[in-house]
Amino acid sequence: MFEAEVLHNAPAVRGRMLAILEAALAAVRPDQAVKAQLRRRGDRLLVGDQTIDLAGCERIFVVGAGKAGAPMAQAVEDLLGSRISAGLVVVKEGHGGPTKRIELAEAGHPAPTEAGLAAGKRVLALAQQANAHDLVIVLLSGGGSALLEATARIDLADLQAMTAALLACGATINEINCLRKHMSLLKGGQLAQAAAPARLVTLVLSDVVGSPLDVIASGPTVADTTTWFDAWAIVEKYDLPARLPQAVLTRLRAGVAGSLPDTPKVGDSAFARSHVIVVGDNRVAAQAAVRQAEALGYNSLLLSTFIEGEASQVALVAAALAKEILAGSGPLPPPACLVLGGETTVTLSTSARVGTGGRNQELGLAAALVLQGVAGVTLAALATDGSDGPTDSAGAMVDGGTVRRGVALGRSAADALRCHDAYPFLQASGDLLRSGPTQTNVNDLIVVLVEL
Repeated sequence: MFEAEVLHNAPAVRGRMLAILEAALAAVRPDQAVKAQLRRRGDRLLVGDQTIDLAGCERIFVVGAGKAGAPMAQAVEDLLGSRISAGLVVVKEGHGGPTKRIELAEAGHPAPTEAGLAAGKRVLALAQQANAHDLVIVLLSGGGSALLEATARIDLADLQAMTAALLACGATINEINCLRKHMSLLKGGQLAQAAAPARLVTLVLSDVVGSPLDVIASGPTVADTTTWFDAWAIVEKYDLPARLPQAVLTRLRAGVAGSLPDTPKVGDSAFARSHVIVVGDNRVAAQAAVRQAEALGYNSLLLSTFIEGEASQVALVAAALAKEILAGSGPLPPPACLVLGGETTVTLSTSARVGTGGRNQELGLAAALVLQGVAGVTLAALATDGSDGPTDSAGAMVDGGTVRRGVALGRSAADALRCHDAYPFLQASGDLLRSGPTQTNVNDLIVVLVEL
């Protein structure tokens, strides 16, 4: 899956690292995750611990969005085939695949595009066709918030500007999705409202720390726990009034004033016939990484799947843990493998040129600076969707020689980190991870191997 260039240095340990990462990705294959929770026995559809009588369903619609949309749709087609009346799932550009009954529409990510808005309107219209005798299956995975959208008097330029401002200020995915929900006609339970009174089944491949259902893909089929007041508090927290489009501010102020209805909450009739299942998440991938590491002879420990915060700061903690193990006082004796999961953020500097990279590349480069000259430590930071930031890299695999290799080619690691320009440095040092689209997305993984 990964390109061979990362094996240039210490091929044995890097080969073991790749085996660990590949095992983690295999554990969250979207098609297998769906089929584990959605099974068919003749006219009975088993959904988790529930049973749906297909003989009583007039029509079956399949809609959804996310980077894993193609394999999830293919799995549903394998099970239901010609019983599917119509379907439309929005996927990231380049993440499509062959389907027969469910159309795949490609759109941009992480910023929404016209293609995404057009597809979102079609998904909304399809859901609105459903009646009480129909079944609507919703497939959601990472990237769904940007890919699936139908806006309320907000044009694309305004939506893109809002997203860019939130990303640049270091807002968390939960905060970004709170504002997205309040600009939308689909998010925050509104897709469930559109499909009601049909029976609704939502299958989720989670890309959000802790898998809160109202945050994943902005929770289009679950009750929203955020309000207009929460959205405005985020605007004030990051001092965004001067950086947000006027149309966005106008809508937020109208909501706070009570002039617009809020998103549906717990107890709304839209959720009376709704069932939601998380089919895969970061913990599943992290646990698989631990099992593979143990099979390779490492003393292994999953530390947390709730890692958040600034990428460069998380890197310092991960590197410190590795040094602690080398010193003989860590949580495990070497050979050791530490696994962490979650999703970090990068706050862009306003005083320096901003280069090219992603949060996992930045984490890897920051760790490499701390680990320079340290023997026996290899650290990988992986975006499980194969796309780290606006680059063709999935992240980084670094060691004690990373900085030296980059400097030998005229690069400065410190300058690259300061300008958020990790990609060119790691490309020069040979420490980029490249996998191509994995068609899954369950946050990020950090794996640290320590050997004497």
